[in-house]
Amino acid sequence: MAEISITDSTAGRDGAILTALPDIREWQEDLYRDLHQHPELSHQEHRTAGLVAEKLRESGIEVLEGIGGTGVIGIIRAGEGPVVLLRADMDALPVAEATGLAYASTERTIDASGDEVPVMHACGHDIHVVCLLGAATLLAQATHHWHGTVVALFQPAEEVGDGAGGMVDDGLREAIPAVDVALAQHVLPVPAGVVGTRRGPVLSAADSMRITVFGRGAHGSMPQAAVDPVVLAAMIVIRLQTIVSREVAPTDTVVLTIGSIRAGTKSNVIGDHAVLELNLRTYDESVRTAVLTAIRRIVVAECQASDSPREPEFELYDSFPLTVNDDEVTDRVHDAFARHFGTRLHAMPQGSASEDFSDIPTALGVPYTYWGIGGIDEQQYRRAAENGRVSQDIPVNHSPTFAPVIQPTLDTGTEALVVAALAWLNS
Repeated sequence: MAEISITDSTAGRDGAILTALPDIREWQEDLYRDLHQHPELSHQEHRTAGLVAEKLRESGIEVLEGIGGTGVIGIIRAGEGPVVLLRADMDALPVAEATGLAYASTERTIDASGDEVPVMHACGHDIHVVCLLGAATLLAQATHHWHGTVVALFQPAEEVGDGAGGMVDDGLREAIPAVDVALAQHVLPVPAGVVGTRRGPVLSAADSMRITVFGRGAHGSMPQAAVDPVVLAAMIVIRLQTIVSREVAPTDTVVLTIGSIRAGTKSNVIGDHAVLELNLRTYDESVRTAVLTAIRRIVVAECQASDSPREPEFELYDSFPLTVNDDEVTDRVHDAFARHFGTRLHAMPQGSASEDFSDIPTALGVPYTYWGIGGIDEQQYRRAAENGRVSQDIPVNHSPTFAPVIQPTLDTGTEALVVAALAWLNS
């Protein structure tokens, strides 16, 4: 893709600050390759956090470390004015990388369960970290061009949904100046150089549930003596599919996936329990509550119908909040992006993925917006679109082959953070 000029559609203070972007491009690209090659799982981001803190200090930025475990915060002060929080997440995933890149990860580590697993930045959080470091550096070098305070927040453990809440619980509010607005972005499987905004619900709420149902074990040749938990689990799976098709309005979006069933140990042994794990995605709190209630109702009823000897057990875990962009904040960022990015600004589609970013502004009582940036080579994406094979040929987040192109992805993400922040700091 041809290099995009940072001054084509930029004017005023935005342009004055971003003219220094070529000066930081080399270290951003080098740091990105380093982070991509050395990913760390949730709550294990010690090396990443150390590199972040080191780079912030090199730029003369005040640094706070250890909030929420491995969280890092940089504070840039430029006199009186609004306080803008910019957030990037740092953690990676237990995925074996298959990109073939020269800087591909070969890391393996021990996860929270004690198992050895591969590790990969399969969601682009390394991009997020480097973009925010670049934006913080540019803003710190040009405090004479803006007024206010920037809080650059590097968050751990987004992938497990408790990193944002962990920072809040560990005294985030008391550690930083009173925030006026919170902003965040995510790299997506769309053409690099593109930026997208969206009003209202932009990412779904997510809930994972572990359900244990109980039967009565017996020899496989004597099913009359058993309550078969495999059959019980199968009936539950079938019946749960009717929630979306028959209990949710067609105008509401719900995704209900049963991702795992575990039961039994041998072909001729009927076990005494089965474990189902499911994932729910919703965009409305009342719909979320109704579906969770329906799941419990159906499971209890099927257990009664099978004469289960024990009540089922439910464990709700890995819950992510709904991400709902504030209209006024989103419009303000959209207008700033329109002036800067021009035709590269698009509407961001509503996503069924989930985030815990909103836990931070919700706890701080401030409005927020969350936008997307593209990370796929433009020509690769165009070829896939022309052949009607975008969903087949373009790797998505969490895929072992997901690898954003370094440029113009880093430039675009850095510019977006600076331009969005200046929509308040230039006021």
